[in-house]
Amino acid sequence: MSDNRLGTAVSPYLRAHADNPVDWREWGTEAFAEAAERDVPVFVSIGYATCHWCHVMARESFSDPAIADELRRDFVSVKVDREERPDVDSSAMIGASAFTQNLGWPLSVFMTPGGRVFYAGTYFPPEPVQGHPSFRQVLGAVREAWTDRRDEVDQNADGIAAAITAQSQAGGGADDAGSEARGGPATALPDPSAVHAVVDRLAEAEDREFGGFGSAPKFPNAPLLEFLVDAGADGDAQALDLAERTLTAIAGSDLLDPLDGGVFRYATRRDWSVPHYERMLYDNAGLLATAGALARHRPGGIAPQLARGIARFLHAVLRTADGVFVAAQDSESTIDGRRVEGAWYREDAAGRARLDPPPLDDHVLTGWNGLAIRALAIAGAALADPTMIEDARSAADRLLATHLRDGAVVIRSSTPRGPSAAGPALEDIGLFAEGLAELALASGEARYATAARTIVDDAVTLDDTGRARVVVGADPVLAAAGTDAGEQPQTALRSGSMGLAGAAARLAELTGDSRYRSIAAQLVAGRANDGLRQPLGHADALALALELARPSREVVVVVEHPDDPMARRGVAERRPGTLVAVVTPEQARAFAAAGFELFVDRDALAPAAYVCHDMVCALPARTIDALAASLSA
Repeated sequence: MSDNRLGTAVSPYLRAHADNPVDWREWGTEAFAEAAERDVPVFVSIGYATCHWCHVMARESFSDPAIADELRRDFVSVKVDREERPDVDSSAMIGASAFTQNLGWPLSVFMTPGGRVFYAGTYFPPEPVQGHPSFRQVLGAVREAWTDRRDEVDQNADGIAAAITAQSQAGGGADDAGSEARGGPATALPDPSAVHAVVDRLAEAEDREFGGFGSAPKFPNAPLLEFLVDAGADGDAQALDLAERTLTAIAGSDLLDPLDGGVFRYATRRDWSVPHYERMLYDNAGLLATAGALARHRPGGIAPQLARGIARFLHAVLRTADGVFVAAQDSESTIDGRRVEGAWYREDAAGRARLDPPPLDDHVLTGWNGLAIRALAIAGAALADPTMIEDARSAADRLLATHLRDGAVVIRSSTPRGPSAAGPALEDIGLFAEGLAELALASGEARYATAARTIVDDAVTLDDTGRARVVVGADPVLAAAGTDAGEQPQTALRSGSMGLAGAAARLAELTGDSRYRSIAAQLVAGRANDGLRQPLGHADALALALELARPSREVVVVVEHPDDPMARRGVAERRPGTLVAVVTPEQARAFAAAGFELFVDRDALAPAAYVCHDMVCALPARTIDALAASLSA
């Protein structure tokens, strides 16, 4: 018999396991209470809907009735979608690192009924392979340890919990009561020269033969590339060259789908060949933002073409009928009744038309949509592409209507089956706020800046000492176990705290309120100083550190039509420390009425450009030449 409880799950990944003979439960206090009552360990299997090896382990092991019987008898089995519960995944990943450095998904974790990891691995095969035990052997060994060596199990669990706590403190993550931004007012932002020195080290680490960084597997690492573009905009030509070479290598490789412009998650070989074929919203959004930003400085290179291709993929493949973006497209498709990885993507256009495309992971994630909104706004402004900006606007409007309540983000993910019970993570709050702030600048619509301000004000407070506190709810199981890992360093996508800092920095420029700049600096300082040593994990913080270290300059271009040449000249001027807003006189009045001081008295002339330093503005420039002179002054 089966007591599988995933049939009503919102997550597409969980629902894909609803027919397994395994007695799956969803993550929550009830599953751990059951384990405590039965005195058995909890087996937690973490993956996501488009994960190839998750599919493989499901077919090999979770569909096996004999394995299901073992799990039913000796464990409480819990399925977790890492997209739905990134906090659980982050905590479990740190715990798993005590046992293997080859981390990834599926993540197979064994926990005590108190929610503490005591053993973990990733994919386990159905039969022993080259020294790797089979899944049934692992189950037997865990069962034996739980029954005969409980003291050892408890010691392991306590030690791993302590390691997760230490990692959380090092990462500066927020807990359920709110945590102070690491370093606080006493931690200084790194000097720009130290940040630019990181570029020299990255240039030395470049793969000069095939482009990019590292060997196999090779990832695009959009936050790192965007940092290089920002460093280049700050005057480092080497950084721009390095970013452009890497994007050119990606665009000319198997990692880019030549038919629809989408980018695959990573390449399994150093030369960017043999992709892992799943396509994630966050990778494509990050690369779109990078290519859009680079297009302002290298309009004759690969950047405009790459940006337009990715935007086309987002619009045609990942965009829903109501204007938001789903999480990913699968690596596998069904051909001749079999699930095959990559086969559909290797077809030409005619071949694809004859076959069903790989399915979509229909999660609508607030944070990942925030990344897409930001990217479309940046690229749309740089390339004067109204479709990109309209796609960003549609996604923002839908999320504002469905994922917020009273101005605060309350939903992390939703699907056509409804919202998930998992609460919003820091990335949902920060990345959505940053996307809205960027969209306000690209569209000229004050309501997006107002929404960003409300989200930031709800998430961050300054105490009596001026120290910033970020409050994000913690999962009750992790909180009780003391294993909430908080936010970890950025990897493939921009981190939530840096999104929050980016939004706060924009609000400081729009409002003239130094409180927002203090919030941004506090959130960035500690991570940016870490980034001087470990840029791969903190590239987003390094980019913001450059912006915050420069004197604030604001450029407001007031035009009757957005295609005015003065508007294009203003957008091209964007670099660290410089905010550029293009508005009509009516939009300037709306910003001013909403409390954004930068736009007060900016509605009388059009065309006109105001170049300001810390909100103190020069006389309006009425021509392109006058604007150029004012910018160079």
